[in-house]
Amino acid sequence: MLASRPSPEAGKRLKAARLRARLSIREVERLSHDIASAENNPDCCISHSWLVQVENGDYVPGTFKLYTLSRIYKLKPDEVLGFFGLGIRDTAQAYSSLKLPHTHLLGPVQQEPGQKLLAPVGLRGAERLNQTNLVSRMFENWGEIPLELLQQIDLRNSILGYIGLKDYTMYPVLRPGSVVRVDSRQRAIKPGGWTNEYERPIYFVEMREDCVCSWCHLDGSQLFLIPGPLSGKQLRTVRYPQDAEVVGRVTGVVMSFV
Repeated sequence: MLASRPSPEAGKRLKAARLRARLSIREVERLSHDIASAENNPDCCISHSWLVQVENGDYVPGTFKLYTLSRIYKLKPDEVLGFFGLGIRDTAQAYSSLKLPHTHLLGPVQQEPGQKLLAPVGLRGAERLNQTNLVSRMFENWGEIPLELLQQIDLRNSILGYIGLKDYTMYPVLRPGSVVRVDSRQRAIKPGGWTNEYERPIYFVEMREDCVCSWCHLDGSQLFLIPGPLSGKQLRTVRYPQDAEVVGRVTGVVMSFV
């Protein structure tokens, strides 16, 4: 495949991979024929002249030749794609950034054997589940645990909040047991600008004794914590900033409906 633009850096990295494997271009050509025969696919064949042009940055490998090179150089396909500025490992994040117009099912998460996730270990008492709190403070420690079905997420350094099992402040918008994502860059209370209650910002507020997610209104040094109209909870008032800290605005939620 003729590259849309030269890729001299990618070519240098492929050449370095070949030299690390202590292979000549002729040896790569011979091994590619073995792979093509085993796969019964002539597109896996690599010629001497073609590989020279790839290493010079004139060509970009197609799918089958990329597969061949990754096998010969004992590299993962995503590593070779990374030479050309593409990465399979970033696919999930890139996919989530696309605003697709239609509702659809997502495919299964790609599994990578041996992949690890930084996960919480040792809940600080079962009572923690009843209280709204920051996730990072709910566990004794964090450890690397292999999880086949999840991508790596830096949970320790993300600001995640947990809605306590007894906290119905924003029910049913935020149900007890939900996990919320908090944007700490949005800490200033917006005085207005929304057209309905669903657009009104929800903030994660940390106080001396507990935490809460709610709508907020700031009047001088008084911070009003406003519950959802269907929650059955009462409005609360706290001194700000003496007795309360606005951690940030809730920008996402993982929530069960049942």
